This record gives sequence, C-alpha cells and structure tokens, in this order.
Amino acid sequence: MSDRVLVSASEEAFMLAVRELQDALGPVSVERLGPELGLMTADGLTIEEVAAHCESDPLVFVRHLATEVDRVRSHVGVAAARAIHYAELPDIGPEIAVQAWASGMPTIGFGAAEAAQEIVAALRDEGFQPVRAGAAYTLSCALVGSDAILGLNRRDAALCDWPGGKVRLGRTKEQVSRAEFKLEELFDIFGLRVPDGGKALDLGAAPGGWTRILRQHGLTVWAVDPGDLDPSLADDRSIHHSRTTAGEFLRSTRVRFDVVVNDMRMEPKLSCRMMIDAAARLNPGGLGVVTLKTGSRHVLETVRSCLQMLAGTFEIVHARQLHHNRHEVTVVVRRR
Repeated sequence: MSDRVLVSASEEAFMLAVRELQDALGPVSVERLGPELGLMTADGLTIEEVAAHCESDPLVFVRHLATEVDRVRSHVGVAAARAIHYAELPDIGPEIAVQAWASGMPTIGFGAAEAAQEIVAALRDEGFQPVRAGAAYTLSCALVGSDAILGLNRRDAALCDWPGGKVRLGRTKEQVSRAEFKLEELFDIFGLRVPDGGKALDLGAAPGGWTRILRQHGLTVWAVDPGDLDPSLADDRSIHHSRTTAGEFLRSTRVRFDVVVNDMRMEPKLSCRMMIDAAARLNPGGLGVVTLKTGSRHVLETVRSCLQMLAGTFEIVHARQLHHNRHEVTVVVRRR
C-alpha cells in the first residue's frame, strides 16, 4: 500500500524540493497542486520513508509533509464531516491536532481559518479534544484551487508541527530585528536544547536580534560586530559586545563556547569557513547555527557543497529552508 504524500516548500524553491526528492527516492511523481504544494506518489511510497530521507540526507527545501486521505469539493460542513470519519480511525485517541492552510488563492468558497473552526467544532461535538499542535496525530486540511485536501498522519512524520510548515510568529515590542524570527523558528520546530547558563558566540551580531534570542534561552552572549547593538541591550551584563570583526575575535579570544551562531551576509562557502574556524572555540558537542545566503543561481549545488564542507568538522544535525528564510538555508551543526 502506498501513501499519497503532500509536500510543502516555498514557491520559489518548489522545483528544488522536487529535485531533492527525486534524487533521494528515485522515480517518484510529484504533481504540483499549488504554488507551495505538491502531491508525491510512487509504488510502495510511505510518508515515514520520505520524512526519514528529509531528516537524514538531509533534503533542505521540503518544509512539511502530510498524507492525503480524502478530497472535498463542496461546502465546509462536508469537509468537517469527512474529517470526523478519519479522526475515528483506531489508535488515534481523543486528542488530535487540527491544522488548515491554503496554497495560493483557493476557489472552493471558504478559507483556512473557517475550515479549521468548523472541523474543530465538529470534533468537539463528537467528544474529541482538538488542539492546534502537539498531539500524536494531525488532521490537516489543505486548500488549493477548488479542493479541500484532508490529511491524516503522525506528527513525527510531518517535519514541522505548523500548518503546511508555515510558522507564524508575532512581532513583539522587544524585538530588535526581523532576523529574530529565523532563530525563534529554529528553536520551535527542532526543539533545540542549549545549556542554561552556557556561553554563546554571535558572529556579526548587530543590531542584536539573535543575541536577544540567545539571552532568552539563558545563555551569556559574546556579540561580535564593529557596529552598534540596539540600545535596549546595553544594560544587560550578560551581553559582552566586542567591536571587532569575526575573524579578529576568533584569532584573539581564549573563551570556549557552547553555541556559535552566524547570520552574516556572506558568500556561503565563506560562512562555512568561518564556522570551521570557530569550531576551535566550540566545546565538544557544542552547537553551531549558520544561514547560507544562497542567492538564486546553482542553489542546490551550492547547498550540497557547503554541507559537505561543514561535514568535515561537524555533524550535520539539521538543514532546512525555514519559513522565515528567503534566499537562505539554515544549518545546525554539532562539533564532533
């Protein structure tokens, strides 16, 4: 028996995701349903197999997976009724996550928010405990064109516990820069753990967005940048601002760190070289985070070359184009 696997990727990188999937899984068929959504089929294909390749290879442009179980071309009440049928399958239990999203502009006559509300209400009426995320199983509703595509799968095969992989984070008054969303999303979807009271190095830190997020996770931060940090960070004694370049700091410091992050605007291979240089100051088992600014030409080849380069020094823990990345890929590494 084969699964019909719904694959989400950014609109710009969708064909890169297809290339990755076909390189990893062989002659699979991927039908593009919407700007960010495709349907992958092949004999014997399972969502668990696809998810395993996404994590281990890794496949960096696939953001989210779901298993199609039904399609509805009618009003929202029919979608809700069909959702109940699948929620009643054995082994699911009373708690189930409900997630709805749209790819492009659906023409079915209702939106993702209305679909989610109707499905949640119908499930509650039947004694279920619907939640937004965190349940063992996810019941999804993807709207594309005139279709509402219902999906049902275990959370651990979805890659991301947000509807369609679209992580929605709200701006706060404390936020220093929009770049913070990238690091917040990374902590959210991968559940990264860092040592409370540990030491972090933020290369190219100004204006301090990533530094602020690292402080929220209990780390003392060395923020390295010739430029200024946001004034809101000035009184934090656990932030050490070093007004120099990343290269000069690494040559002169004797501090050892638990985490090193690098979000500098730099050619991808130079960013990787900077991380390799920083490994000398990273404790064994310490984490590194780097964003690869890929541009728009030879993107997949560039990413693969960079991962190979990093793998000489680090274990590649995660690599993905996040929802808050644009022409970037975020890579998490661990020092061997």
